[in-house]
Amino acid sequence: MFPYILLEIRRTLRDPSYLIFGAGMPVMMYLLFTNLGGGDEHDWAAASMVGMAAYGALGSSMAIGTGIASDKSLGWLRQLRITPLSPGRAVAGRAVSGSVTVLPAVAAVLLAGALVNGVRLDVWQWAALVLLLWAGSLPFTLLGIGNGYRLTPQGTGVVNVACLTGFAVIGGLWFPIELFPGWLRAAGELSPAYGFSGLGRSVVAGHFPAAGYIAVLGVWLVLFGGYSVISYRRSARSV
Repeated sequence: MFPYILLEIRRTLRDPSYLIFGAGMPVMMYLLFTNLGGGDEHDWAAASMVGMAAYGALGSSMAIGTGIASDKSLGWLRQLRITPLSPGRAVAGRAVSGSVTVLPAVAAVLLAGALVNGVRLDVWQWAALVLLLWAGSLPFTLLGIGNGYRLTPQGTGVVNVACLTGFAVIGGLWFPIELFPGWLRAAGELSPAYGFSGLGRSVVAGHFPAAGYIAVLGVWLVLFGGYSVISYRRSARSV
């Protein structure tokens, strides 16, 4: 599986625009949101930084699905199926290779927070933010992979955007979830995006992520992982 992971990483990095726009959009939104909402306030700048870094990681991780759908239409999956890779290993390999695109998006937003908005954190907090937001994006990578195996390239793009927007809104990545009505807040706290951003919010607050955040992400990791494997197997009927 390791050669397959390296192959997919090289294929991903051959498209620099994929990384540039994946990292540039959340940075622009972060600077806009903090400017409109009072970017001179440290707490707001730090909280928005975490939310927008999570949004950038989420978008970059799910975008892998569009590439998979394109590969399917070009016949690459047909070639992949003649290799000894099992469905689980094929999905895992694509998830690992896709995680490469998450780091630029996370790093770009954190740099904007530090250099432009003057967010100040300890060294361990910066390192923990990068690590947790990178690792915590895995469920969304699996969701994007599942969509790519199941849908057409156009359908994958539409569904990914819908999921990304829905997660960002209900998960409190753009606006504080405390502003939501009670029923919507309760639903938001069970969303994967809320648990994901909770990892970063805990680090900024100076303590270890709550078990609830980890549990929520773990449940969605299993669900999205199962969905991606099933989608891979199902795609064999049309590839």
